[in-house]
Amino acid sequence: MTLNPLIGTWRLISWENRSLDGQISYPLGKDAVGYIIYNQDGYMFVAIMRPDRATFAAGDLLSGSIEEKAYAAGTYVSYCGRYEFRGDTVIHHVDLSLFPNWVGVDQERLVEVRGDRLTLSSRPILLGGMQQSAHLIWERV
Repeated sequence: MTLNPLIGTWRLISWENRSLDGQISYPLGKDAVGYIIYNQDGYMFVAIMRPDRATFAAGDLLSGSIEEKAYAAGTYVSYCGRYEFRGDTVIHHVDLSLFPNWVGVDQERLVEVRGDRLTLSSRPILLGGMQQSAHLIWERV
């Protein structure tokens, strides 16, 4: 049985998107925060956000204004489901996602593990209206 180096909890170090012409952007800012967890049972969970998200004026989980809810959704990414580690790639089988289009869809990530650092990258996908690849660097917690 091959050891799975993904198992555990990882803290986000950086998330940058690279366009096909080499432009780099930071979708949730250079200081985005987040965690990704892979467990031995084959499930994963990821949550990433801007650290400076505004709170809802009402302080009620279900009573934000339309604008507050839109801003909150636009500054947060989360999904979870089963995963398959395949050595140089991992397939996330998305069961739940803040972005509804990913529910029931497989998300492939290229995997590189060096010591306590994990890099997950996407092949070019539609991000912000253009083809880009995402590159997320994580550090084992």
